[in-house]
Amino acid sequence: MDQWWERRRFSRGVDVPYPVGTYRAAWASYPVLVRWFHPDLNRGFTLSQIPPAAEVLLQWECDAGHRFVATPEEQRSRPGRERRRSSWCPECRELALRRPMPARARLASERDAAGGASAGPAARGGPLEASTPGGGISVGSDGATGITRPKRAAKPARPLCAKTPALAAGEAFVSVCAPRRASAVEGELHQRLGELLAIDLGANAVKLSRPFFDHLEAWPDVLLTELRVAIEYDSTGRHGLEHVGRREAVDRRKDRALRAAGWEVVRIRTGRLPALGPHDLATTGLTKSLWPRLLDELREIRGALFVDAYLR
Repeated sequence: MDQWWERRRFSRGVDVPYPVGTYRAAWASYPVLVRWFHPDLNRGFTLSQIPPAAEVLLQWECDAGHRFVATPEEQRSRPGRERRRSSWCPECRELALRRPMPARARLASERDAAGGASAGPAARGGPLEASTPGGGISVGSDGATGITRPKRAAKPARPLCAKTPALAAGEAFVSVCAPRRASAVEGELHQRLGELLAIDLGANAVKLSRPFFDHLEAWPDVLLTELRVAIEYDSTGRHGLEHVGRREAVDRRKDRALRAAGWEVVRIRTGRLPALGPHDLATTGLTKSLWPRLLDELREIRGALFVDAYLR
């Protein structure tokens, strides 16, 4: 930590290259990491002094008391497919997964516990095999030993879902693959937009021109079909796992796919999430002040005359 800071001081030519608060906005959408970073463990530095892309090892302490070392980028990219609080801490994640011991390792452990009665040739002093299909220790002709690792087979391409109807790209429809609403807030958003605009909100999917994971369709929270505008409600979620790190990259990819199909996206961003697109709205929730802002944004996208024609 000290060496990294000294290099930054030298390269920038100042005593304090990153004053307190410099990167507060960049870390604001990661409340878990803000809580787990302790200045007393990191030479007195605050997290707002650390650039998100800094190549420096920092110390973190999770809610369970586990202390571990990781770079800012490693921590910010931890949220993946698992939606559990333990995703942020490598030790908590390992304890939560509790993968079973492989059969070969379990048999070896049982043999060792039995006193090695049925140990293999290496344990009895015999020669080692030159190679094994699953990887192991290899011995060369000159007696040198090396570790051979198993080769990973290439993952086969996942076929696209065949349930997507044969529609033109950009068409809205009702998908049987679309997930149910994940929260009551999404239902409130859907209801409120129905009260503001005389637009059919029955569709839940958009046909895409290119695959989005294993589908040729995307499922925004609300589809304003006549306006060809998708509304998304984003929050960090209960454990700060949603719409950050790798999930933010998925959101960007989804937005690009929708725009390529002729749709525009408006994301309602809460929890201090940064805007991803030109029409995103930062807010604290579905407040009264949000709806006029949202209508103004729709007017900016499709024109006031067109949008006002659908007002109730």
